[in-house]
Amino acid sequence: MTSEFQHILRVLNTNIEGKRKSMFAMTKIIGIGKRFSNLICKKAEVDVDRRAGTLSNEEIEKLVAIINNPKQFKVPDWFVNRQRDFVTGKTSQCVINVLIGAVRGDIERMKKIRVHRGIRHYWGHRVRGQHTKTTGRKGKVPGMPGGANAAK
Repeated sequence: MTSEFQHILRVLNTNIEGKRKSMFAMTKIIGIGKRFSNLICKKAEVDVDRRAGTLSNEEIEKLVAIINNPKQFKVPDWFVNRQRDFVTGKTSQCVINVLIGAVRGDIERMKKIRVHRGIRHYWGHRVRGQHTKTTGRKGKVPGMPGGANAAK
């Protein structure tokens, strides 16, 4: 453990607050939630109650290694966020730009093959089966730049 406290850590192109507990600080990285963060902290043998600013460089490198290669550290396939990728067929944990690109590619593929979800994305409607008769009207007035609330 280093004797100095880091207020801001840079991990996987993301700024992490040093004053937060290590488990919750790791959730600031896009693609890592509370459960996966808890798991990687346990696999790296990092105390979840320690502040992120007190982590040593070796501990941070171990956390990053687990995030990049979860299978190597015996993380089950059902725990990662990209299972059976459509293009490659592989199961992996995607973070930051890879995750954003993968989701964007999935949406573009759905639009291209004209599935119901892709058409809903194209129209800008709700995709996951929500009711739309009375909700979600904000900003949908045609002919008004900026939506209905901009006119007020």
